[in-house]
Amino acid sequence: MKKLQLEICCGTTCFMLGADKLLNIENEMPSELRSRADIRAMPCLGLCNDTKLAGAPYVKLNGEIIEKATPEKIYEKMRALIAAWE
Repeated sequence: MKKLQLEICCGTTCFMLGADKLLNIENEMPSELRSRADIRAMPCLGLCNDTKLAGAPYVKLNGEIIEKATPEKIYEKMRALIAAWE
């Protein structure tokens, strides 16, 4: 079974703007998605700078960037990627 690669940025900006809440996503994730995801906390994805701070927290899902990431946005994108595979 193909797994989704979920990388959560835990750099200072992302952490302060919500990534701290995303670190528990594996425990809260619906079971049909949990088994399909490889989740990693990353020290910094290097995606924000002075002009992109408003997009934090950042997450990468199979290399695609999700700005202002929330569990709901992540689940929606995961479901879309899984549907495209099947």
